[in-house]
Amino acid sequence: MDMENKLPASKRLIKSNRSWMNGEFKGRFLVTLSAVIMIAATISITIFLTSKGLQSFIENGVSPIEFLTSPDWKPTGENPMYGALPFIFGSFAVTILSALIAAPLGIGAAIFMTDIAPSWGRKIMQPIVELLVGIPSVVYGFIGLTVLVPFIRSNTSGIGFSLLAGMIVLSVMILPTITTIATDAMSSLPKSLRDGSYALGATRWQTIRKVLIPAALPTLLTAVVLGMARAFGEALAVQMVIGNTRDLPQSIVDASATLTTIITLNMGHTTYGSVENNTLWSMGLILLIMSFIFILLIRYLSSRRKV
Repeated sequence: MDMENKLPASKRLIKSNRSWMNGEFKGRFLVTLSAVIMIAATISITIFLTSKGLQSFIENGVSPIEFLTSPDWKPTGENPMYGALPFIFGSFAVTILSALIAAPLGIGAAIFMTDIAPSWGRKIMQPIVELLVGIPSVVYGFIGLTVLVPFIRSNTSGIGFSLLAGMIVLSVMILPTITTIATDAMSSLPKSLRDGSYALGATRWQTIRKVLIPAALPTLLTAVVLGMARAFGEALAVQMVIGNTRDLPQSIVDASATLTTIITLNMGHTTYGSVENNTLWSMGLILLIMSFIFILLIRYLSSRRKV
């Protein structure tokens, strides 16, 4: 018998308790420090981007109404104009249109994996979804540039670079996000919902359409909003296929631009602190505000799901 076992039980208990307290304190300190760093980083980025984004309105005298509603973007010349409406419209247009394509496909793939072919559906679809997630955005843009843009040019009256090309590329990029979350939502539904519907004589499609989809609807909407949040902030892939023009598009086959593409194209060619540079920061502030709006929507939908 060793010396530790010869010690009284009270001393062994005190020693063990002290060791536990040391480990508890270290673990709590590390977790708290991580949380504080994340909160501080978020607050710092928000304050910095807000201060930079407001400089064009406060220091340079750019009208916020003109900035948000004017379709004229001419930052250089004798009479510069700083209208960001074409880029705001392009961001919303390409985001909404890509979501309209990706949402039915992603939710349909989720239903296929969970209710149509649950035994082998995931074995086929899961590797495909993982493959789409792992493809870099520059590859999506290059494929769109070399395949999609010439196809649109050959079959429409446009030049190929267009909202249509941007929305197709983005719909493929956000498809894995929507599919993964929708699959988890459909899989988490209790089996009793399906059994009860079948017991009442409903068919499989009636069960899916009238029971399962309404039950999982908040989470499905969350998946769509998350996909839209990614689409709204995407820059490189969209920049390669959308055309990056300063005019409002008249149709989906016309070239356009988004807030992210204009920022990435022009930020390196402006002088820090100039009016044009500050207006680009203002576009970044709009992107930040939209990110907050998407987060609030997700939180609202999540609260509905918990009820």
